[in-house]
Amino acid sequence: MAYLSRYELELMKFKKLGSNVKISDKASIYNADQIEIGDNSRIDDFCVVSGKVKIGRFVHIATMSLVAGGDPGIYFEDFSGLAYGVKLFAQSDDYSGKTLTNPTVSKKYKSETLSSIRLGRHVIVGTNSVVFPGVDLADGCSVGAMTVVSRSTEPWGIYAGNPAKRVKERKKDLLALEKEFLKELDVDSI
Repeated sequence: MAYLSRYELELMKFKKLGSNVKISDKASIYNADQIEIGDNSRIDDFCVVSGKVKIGRFVHIATMSLVAGGDPGIYFEDFSGLAYGVKLFAQSDDYSGKTLTNPTVSKKYKSETLSSIRLGRHVIVGTNSVVFPGVDLADGCSVGAMTVVSRSTEPWGIYAGNPAKRVKERKKDLLALEKEFLKELDVDSI
């Protein structure tokens, strides 16, 4: 995977661009002026990131993921991430047939759900999962592969299924590892 150089990233005019940011030259970034990226974060091949998006430190967005922040926004807290093929939508058309749909139609003829998404600290979303508008994935949650998340979660749970259900508790051992990791890197605590 080839990453864009710092110079190429700066030419994109991000709202904020941290240090040691890696973005694949095969990723598609739209509305860079609305996107904030924290230190040591990475966006892989064939990802699409658009709209209002704020990415914290040590965040990873894996290959083929879609982060559609639109106007409401998507917020990644530190150490969160997406596995391959995850889709996050902060906006969605009304599919009931009461209104027209798709971005080629004026808002006057549409009814959209517009609501931000937040991925808390240490949240990981599994391969090919989908997260809908308004979801708050609480700190420490993990979401299993191919899960459909339409409602917010409680902290430190493992969620799976369609619709997502809490299936067990997630261990917090990683919190001690985070402190050790940051100390080793000589990075300020988060």
